[in-house]
Amino acid sequence: MDIRIGGDASDEEARVVGSALAEHVGESVTVYVGDAEESTANVEPPESESSEPRDSGGSGGASDHGPTEREERLREEIADIELGGPEKYKERLDDQGKLFVRDRLDLWFGDGGFSFEDGRFAGFDDWHPDSPEVEESDPNTRLPGDGLLTGAAEFEGRDIHAMANDFTVKAGSMAGKGVEKFLRMQQRALKTGKPVLYLMDSSGGRIDQQTGFFANREGIGKYYYNHSMLSGRVPQICVLYGPCIAGAAYTPVFADFTVMVEGMSAMAIASPRMVEMVTGEEISMEDLGGAQVHAAESGSADLVAEDEEHARELVAQLITYLPDNSDEKPPHSDSAPPARSPDGIDSVIPERPNKGYDVHDVIDRVADQGSVLELREQYGPEIVTAFCRIDGRPVGVVANQPAHRAGAIFPDAAEKAAEFVWTCDAYNVPLLYLCDTPGFMAGSQVEKDGILEQGKKMIYATSSATVPKQCVVLRKAYGAGIYAMSGPAYDPEATLGLPSGEIAIMGPEAAINAVYRNRLDDIEDDDERAEREAELREEYREDIDIHRMANEVVIDEIVPPSDLREELAARFAFYEDVEKSLPDKKHGTVL
Repeated sequence: MDIRIGGDASDEEARVVGSALAEHVGESVTVYVGDAEESTANVEPPESESSEPRDSGGSGGASDHGPTEREERLREEIADIELGGPEKYKERLDDQGKLFVRDRLDLWFGDGGFSFEDGRFAGFDDWHPDSPEVEESDPNTRLPGDGLLTGAAEFEGRDIHAMANDFTVKAGSMAGKGVEKFLRMQQRALKTGKPVLYLMDSSGGRIDQQTGFFANREGIGKYYYNHSMLSGRVPQICVLYGPCIAGAAYTPVFADFTVMVEGMSAMAIASPRMVEMVTGEEISMEDLGGAQVHAAESGSADLVAEDEEHARELVAQLITYLPDNSDEKPPHSDSAPPARSPDGIDSVIPERPNKGYDVHDVIDRVADQGSVLELREQYGPEIVTAFCRIDGRPVGVVANQPAHRAGAIFPDAAEKAAEFVWTCDAYNVPLLYLCDTPGFMAGSQVEKDGILEQGKKMIYATSSATVPKQCVVLRKAYGAGIYAMSGPAYDPEATLGLPSGEIAIMGPEAAINAVYRNRLDDIEDDDERAEREAELREEYREDIDIHRMANEVVIDEIVPPSDLREELAARFAFYEDVEKSLPDKKHGTVL
């Protein structure tokens, strides 16, 4: 290679430049200074151990080289890290019915797990024999990744952030470097606007190492600050694979959706041992915070899976109703006919207002076949909250369930509905209310349980939702039930009625009893009293009949039941881009 440098360069400078270039490109270099015709320096490249020239960027050179010993050593270290914690803890996983964390990642994301991983070497110097700080390696003190894996993955065609606890490393407990990895993942999710999946299997904070990560500005407490910032911005989905205690239990309850695995998952503010120390109560982990406790009693579990594979299937379905973030709309799918014919809707709904029926029989005649995913099924069963599709479009369904407590709204059902509406609105999922309720339940116990507080939250969520809303009065719409179910005053795009519908302050029996009881009691003849009571009841029913409501333009339309699916599909399509706004304020005061 010939080069020419500036005319003011000395012979020594020419040799230095030539030597450096010869070493870099791996071939001889001839240096000319200024305009001179004679070369000032001729330099050969230094001999390497292989006596082969270095690659200068052309087609030769590097293709003849393999990985260096240094790279091979790094790969061996990575492979060692990926083996997880001490072997004795890995051997116990089968007895616990759970997968090793990296096998779990393969289940979720395919062979290889993450698309890429962050922080694999976290805590490396604390345990690995290659570390200069480890004098004698002990296989029982392995801390690969500090017990926490974080990275990016492709899940069902969607790019997501994901984390997973390694239960073989100190029971998946959290410590300083793992905490740092968790926080970075959350903060990056705020920037990318991509969903976050938490695969939790953690016993909580590592108590013997709490200094430096528990109460610090960038410690475990920041988890829940970040959860709060991510809430409503990107979907957060948490799957539990073991007993998540104390701080670890807050991640699933902060997530938008929580999946527990039957017989494996549990979460509680304190362990059974701690509960016994504090209260004297002896209780198992399953009875304290197992899947059924949180599915039926606390409402903290949205879905319960049969096993690890089923958990993945549930999340794979769940994510199809959700956008990547709050700036986007949910993905549409191909339309599918309903599981049952819409022609049967009117026959499903009993003529008698007080007779029970299963509202799923209506939903299955409106929703695309196979698209219904009910959340928190066992909690507050008087209201059904479910995702479905109508003509391929994701919709959140809030439906009174006359098969349970006549569809009256109890505190837990109101709470469930409020949170579901709030979540749907955050992620731009339109709402369908199917109303058949005698209203909010009355009585001393529900007052103690907070019926007014929870009812307030349901009405607030419905009032504040800016997504397209449709309300269908299936049968009864009594009392404040029509308010909570997005009736005419709550800015729905339409209030529709079926011919079986009634809207009133209360039902005929209660109304007659409240207004006419004294006058009826004054009628001495039993037959005459019964006849008069029937007349009053019929007059009252005429006033609250759906035809009267349509005549007074209280509702928008009475729809033939067989046409309901088609009517809803057309209205959701038409109002898909409707724009609504809330008053300019910091936020409301209802939580």
